[in-house]
Amino acid sequence: MQFAGSHILSISQFERADVEQLFTVADAMRPYAHRERITRVLNGAILGSMFFEPSTRTRISFGSAFNLLGGEVRETTGFEHSAIAKGESLYDTARVLSGYSDIIVMRHPDDGSVSEFAAASRVPVINGGDGANEHPSQALLDLYTIRSELAGRQRALDGLRIAMVGDLRFGRTVHSLSKLLSLFQGLRISLVSPEALSMPEAVVETLREAGHEVLETDVLETGIADVDIVYSTRIQEERFASPEEADLYRGRFRLNQSVYTANCEPNTVIMHPLPRDSREGARELDIDLNDNPNLAIFRQSDNGVLVRMALFVLILDVADQVDQHSVPVNWYTERRF
Repeated sequence: MQFAGSHILSISQFERADVEQLFTVADAMRPYAHRERITRVLNGAILGSMFFEPSTRTRISFGSAFNLLGGEVRETTGFEHSAIAKGESLYDTARVLSGYSDIIVMRHPDDGSVSEFAAASRVPVINGGDGANEHPSQALLDLYTIRSELAGRQRALDGLRIAMVGDLRFGRTVHSLSKLLSLFQGLRISLVSPEALSMPEAVVETLREAGHEVLETDVLETGIADVDIVYSTRIQEERFASPEEADLYRGRFRLNQSVYTANCEPNTVIMHPLPRDSREGARELDIDLNDNPNLAIFRQSDNGVLVRMALFVLILDVADQVDQHSVPVNWYTERRF
């Protein structure tokens, strides 16, 4: 893939070499993300951050990544704060806002909406999540996290054993991650969900056609045994017809310390795209896992900044200039990573 000037709309754009290139650049962003140095390589550049669906981590992570590179962020959050509420089309919105920005990140509740927007945009667009369809940057940071966690155990991505648990039908993060995993070799993938929330058949077939072993089950204990990674997801209640329908499945696959100890290998890594639902009756990842050193959810969210910084410098074609525009940090920066 040619990163410079490209839209990032789908994981389908990526080949394995592209992923490896992105991860190498993400590794190089670590001193800046950790506030060990400052770079102003994107001084004067503007990110248009357009989030028409609720977001905390993705929106702020993208904005922080751009700021850490020296750029400025201009935000729109929610339909009610945009001209779309007045009937403006995505085409007109794209034509206008791309005149104000050097790159745009967009989240929208409708499948395919970001691609429609990008077709009219005059600058590169990154898909921050479109309905139940895809979330490419989340999949990339998830895989980066898996790579980092496995490296500490002297393991590689080829041969990975992973369980994906929960709402696999509406969870766009697992759709994109599955497509990304199809680029690697010899994987064993357990898909753990109620039948009504099972992974879309097209995604399952993509994994099988890539030569991976895929197990589909509705039994949590079976699905999470003998894996390197347990990737849990919340019930995507915003995709259901009513909260009552979502309640039928909430809390069905609850992972806590006792379930983990009884069924997982001692070093099994626990991941979640966040937010995890901590309300009583849900708790797909219980708070009693917070002290488990294999709980990687906060390392995972930290990695989002690294990967999104890498996307920005590659798309804006300044990856080889980051260090040239750097200086030491002059404030107190001790962090507990």
